[in-house]
Amino acid sequence: MPDTAERKGKIMKKRKMMTIALMAAAMSVFFTGCLGGRSDGEDSVYEGTTGEAGAEGSAPEMAVQETAAASQIGGPAMISESIAVIDGYAPVPGNDFGAGEEYNSIQEKGFLSVREYPLSTFSADVDTASYSNIRRMINRGEEIPEDAVRIEEMINYFSYDYEQPQGEEPLAATAELSDCPWNEDSQLLLLGIQGKAVDFEDRPMSNLVFLLDVSGSMYSPDKLPLVQKSFGLLIDELTENDRVSIVTYAGYEQVLLEGVTGDHKAQIREAIDSLQAGGSTAGEAGINRAYEIGEKYFIQGGNNRVILATDGDLNVGLSSEEELTKLIEEKRESGIHLSVLGFGTGNIKDNKLEALADNGDGNYAYIDSLMEAKKVLADEMGGTLLTIAKDVKIQVEFNPAQVAGYRLIGYENRALADEDFADDSVDAGEIGSGHRVTVLYELIRDEEKMPQQELKYQSKEGSEDAREGKDTGVEGRENPYGDELLTMSIRYKEPDGDESRLMSVPVKEDIYNAGMSPNMIWAGAVAETGMILRDSRYKGTSDWESVLDLIGSMPESSMDDYRDDFRLLVLKVSDR
Repeated sequence: MPDTAERKGKIMKKRKMMTIALMAAAMSVFFTGCLGGRSDGEDSVYEGTTGEAGAEGSAPEMAVQETAAASQIGGPAMISESIAVIDGYAPVPGNDFGAGEEYNSIQEKGFLSVREYPLSTFSADVDTASYSNIRRMINRGEEIPEDAVRIEEMINYFSYDYEQPQGEEPLAATAELSDCPWNEDSQLLLLGIQGKAVDFEDRPMSNLVFLLDVSGSMYSPDKLPLVQKSFGLLIDELTENDRVSIVTYAGYEQVLLEGVTGDHKAQIREAIDSLQAGGSTAGEAGINRAYEIGEKYFIQGGNNRVILATDGDLNVGLSSEEELTKLIEEKRESGIHLSVLGFGTGNIKDNKLEALADNGDGNYAYIDSLMEAKKVLADEMGGTLLTIAKDVKIQVEFNPAQVAGYRLIGYENRALADEDFADDSVDAGEIGSGHRVTVLYELIRDEEKMPQQELKYQSKEGSEDAREGKDTGVEGRENPYGDELLTMSIRYKEPDGDESRLMSVPVKEDIYNAGMSPNMIWAGAVAETGMILRDSRYKGTSDWESVLDLIGSMPESSMDDYRDDFRLLVLKVSDR
């Protein structure tokens, strides 16, 4: 294996090649005048559409050109080096990036004693917004707020090789155990959930409402212009089985299209291309109207979804996180799901967007480039738009005969009370077609046990014995589940169901492998990165060199463009 310096040199050389290719492509686009508009080169005109003009009074146009030649060099790995050619919008000079951004506070979890806390309960999370938002900050050379770093979202941004569901089950579970790279006194446990991939050609009919923020705060190259280009990619994927409506909001809400079939691509594209940014942000009115239209065209047994694109900077009507959460909790009773796409820099209200998605039975992604839009709205369209399981909850019961303590890495804002696991009235996350959920625990192994309640692995008698120092563990076999490390339980509902179903998977201690699998290596490298960025008290020996060493130990066959891009980001942030 080449040493870190040699590997770094090769990667930096590749990055320079990609940058040169992108600059050449961008210059070519600029001098040939290929800016914005429709892909067929025609002028976009949508009669009957009105909007409040931006500062220049002209419709926003933005071309982010991804050329075939550049794609051959790096593909999606060029996210970190993407170049936008912009007409009609310009960044505000002296803008203090991040000054108006809002993030929920994260209280990092520490180690818990299995004797006192044998259950670990939380909601599934397939959001990826934190990773792409952090990528934006690194590429701009910005400081990264600790609370912007949600490690579970960073880990779940990437794909992993998990066992596929069998039969009619929509989910499958897997587990791996190895030594912890940053703490010699602990082991690293990986739990994975794989969602069944639905053939997109066989997907149910879709009723989609595009809810687009066209307020003045969206007047920026990385906001409304990128929204228009992003939704253009989604339009390309639509068929005659899809129904599309478009609602916009600024100082007031407006319905541009109602129930148009997806094969009317030119009509849908012209409506979106004609949008202009300006005015205040009446998000509440827009949400109400979008759900009203969604209910009007509701498809029984179909995929009914509102797709919100915004920076989250609401200032008219209900605008606080608490008010928006209450509103969207009421709306989800309609059976309409919500996907949230965040855009922009400087005033992104991440806390509000996350709350909307979490409480709207949906998902949250942050779009920092056209390549990210392609990932979310084209390449992973099924996972973004098609739910296969909702209200997915995870509960892990640790066996005190095998584990003394544990620490869940991330998922701080997904924690549930243990009793919420079996309570079907408690909302939780959704999993889309082909989605994966990855969970990491740090484990401290020991024979010591001190239970406090009736559980699978221990009895009241065992609790008393444990307190007195008597052995009820593996050797005595008084604990009949002595060779089990834990039981992973998953509750979920069908997309249109009200009652949950239970999956329980016992995990034995013999899954331990001193050699880390590619799944474990990658998840560990991303987790280390998140802990370094957060300056976690539990980061142990983590540093950028150890992250690069982990990445360098990945088999080449397990790398892809998105993982290559992550490697470039690590190199970039480590050079600061």
